[in-house]
Formats: sequence, structure tokens, C-alpha cells
Amino acid sequence: MIITSDDELQKLKAIGRICAQAVDVMAKALEPGITTLELDRIGRKVLDDHDAQSAPEFCYQFPGATCISVNEEVAHGIPGSRVIAAGDLVNIDVSAVKDGFFGDTGSSFAVPPVKREIEKLVRDGRRALWTGLQQVKPGRPIAGIGQAIGTFAKKNRYTLITNLASHGIGRSLHEEPAEVPTWPDPAESRLMDEGLVFTVEPFLSLGGEWAEDGGNGDPWTLYSDPKAPTVQFEHTIVVTRNGPLILTLAE
Repeated sequence: MIITSDDELQKLKAIGRICAQAVDVMAKALEPGITTLELDRIGRKVLDDHDAQSAPEFCYQFPGATCISVNEEVAHGIPGSRVIAAGDLVNIDVSAVKDGFFGDTGSSFAVPPVKREIEKLVRDGRRALWTGLQQVKPGRPIAGIGQAIGTFAKKNRYTLITNLASHGIGRSLHEEPAEVPTWPDPAESRLMDEGLVFTVEPFLSLGGEWAEDGGNGDPWTLYSDPKAPTVQFEHTIVVTRNGPLILTLAE
């Protein structure tokens, strides 16, 4: 999507803010003893209170309002009876639609007390996201995002999940530009246009390189291969002459 009017921008800001608020409220409720289903219901209430609808449910009939992935799960974890425990690594991913426009954001959280390497992974996952965001400007190569994140990951001895890409978003949850790499990809040749709307969402890992389904009758949940702690941080942004305009901020 290329933004063509202020009305479009304001509607994208509105749904982006709602998604960010849902992540924030869920994060504040995150503590040992809560189940992922209880956490999901908290996120659903935020969406309902703002007349927004869960995008995974709306688009794909996902069995939950939000995606909550714990420890060995990398993405698309189904909310359920799993109980959060101290030391867990939890990713909360919220996407939603309102007035025909979509927003998408996510963050990873460590439930204390956790190992120092997990604390560092969470901190550096956020840094990896911002490293990629700094490459956003009209006329610049999309590949610059993944190259910058890849350099950051290598310098700090991390790996990146290389089959979970960022994506265009706007009037649908996934649209052009499809498969925006957040890792070095020599085949990526597209440029960023002013007004382009897409996500930036690197998956930084302590050894994982690929995301695979785990079978067991669950068509949704993805796990890292090799298995390793992995974090994801995501914003929906608009390309502007001043850099990325971040739509998924709670305030």
C-alpha cells in the first residue's frame, strides 16, 4: 500500500495504536501462573473495546485473537491452557483490522528471573529492529534493512530466522511488498517508495535459522530449527522523507 491521503494515514495510525495498546496491556498482565488463553482474552478485550477485530481470526480463522509463543515456539503460538512460568520467554504478536485498515506489531518478554543470555537476547532483539528501521527512507534499497540487521546479528553472535519475513500491509494483512527479508538477501532488488506501508520484524536467535511446524495436529505453531531461544520485535511503518513513521506505538 502507498498512502495517498491523510484519511488513510489517520486510519492506519488508529489501528496501529490499538494493536500496540493490546501488546502493552497483555505485557503488564504477564506473570507466572497466567495461562496463554487468559492473556489472549485480555488482548481481545482491548480490541473489542476499540471496535477492532483480530486479523488472524478475520483473515485465516486462527484459533485465538492474538499469537502467543512461549520458549521453543517461535511464532503463531495458539492461546490455550499453557501456564506461564518464571524464566519463560514469551512473544506477543497482535494484528488487527478496523475501518478496512490493518496494523501489526509484536514484542518478546522474559518473565523474571531469567538467564543473563536471555535478558541480553531480548534487549538485542529490540536493537535489531531499530537497526533495520534506520535503513528506511524513500529510494533506498529494501535489501538494506536485512543487510543492516544481518551485520548486527553477526557482530553480536546471533542467528536470524530466514523464512519468516516482514511484509506489506495496509488494506490487507499481507500484501505487496511481499516477503521483505530481515536478513542479508542478495536477490532482493526492490526500492522503497515514499508512502509505502510495511512491517519490519526480525527474528533474532541464539542458534535458530529456520522456522518449521511441529506437527502433532497443530497447523499453526512454528518452532526454530535448530531449536534455540528466539525473539521477535515488530513495527508497522510508513516510508517518509524523514525516515520511518512508526504506526504501532501505544501513545
